[in-house]
Amino acid sequence: MAEEPKETKPGFQNPVAGFGVTFKAMFKKRLTEQYPEQKKTTAPRFHGRHQLNRHPDGLEKCVGCELCAWACPADAIYVEGADNTDEERYSPGERYGRVYQINYARCILCGLCIEACPTRALTMTNEFELADSSRANLIYTKEQLLAGLEEGMVDSPHAIFPGTDEQDYYRGLVTEAAPGTVRQVAVSKGEKPEDREEEVEA
Repeated sequence: MAEEPKETKPGFQNPVAGFGVTFKAMFKKRLTEQYPEQKKTTAPRFHGRHQLNRHPDGLEKCVGCELCAWACPADAIYVEGADNTDEERYSPGERYGRVYQINYARCILCGLCIEACPTRALTMTNEFELADSSRANLIYTKEQLLAGLEEGMVDSPHAIFPGTDEQDYYRGLVTEAAPGTVRQVAVSKGEKPEDREEEVEA
C-alpha cells in the first residue's frame, strides 16, 4: 500500500523561509550590468564581427578559395572568386574574392571559417553589437568587412610588391608598404581604362 504524502507545515514557517532567501540576496553585490551605458570589455580572443585582412602593402589576403563558405555550418558565408590580372590585381594570388558576404542573421560566431582560411585573410574582431532592425542590414558586404588602410598602404587594385612573387607574401617576406606603388584603375571587360579614369576625376 502506497504511503500518503506528508503534509507541509502550514502557517508561520513557510513565509519566513521565503523571506530568508530575499533578505540573504538583499545584501549581496548586484550582478546587473548597466548596458549599453557601460560597455563590457570582451576577452582578447572573443569571437565577434569578422574582418578581411590586408597584406602590408594594401593587397587583400583573401584569394577567393571559398573554404570559409564550405566550413560554415550555418551557411552564412557567400563568396564569389575572380581572376587577377597584371592590369587589375587585388591579391597576390591568381584569384581574389570579388564578392564576399556574411549573413549575421545566420552566423553563430563559431570561428570555423577562420580556422579553414589558408591565408589568414579572415579573422574575428571584438565587436559584438550586430543587432539591427532590418534583415538586409545584417548581410555584411566585402566593403564593410575589409580592414581599413594603414599608413603607407595603397588601396587595391595595384601591382605586387616590386621584386617579389606571390609566394613571398604567404611566407611573410613582405613586411612594409611598396614604395612608389600606384593604385590601378579597375576596368570591366570591354571598357577602356580612359573611360573609368574620366569617371573617377568627375
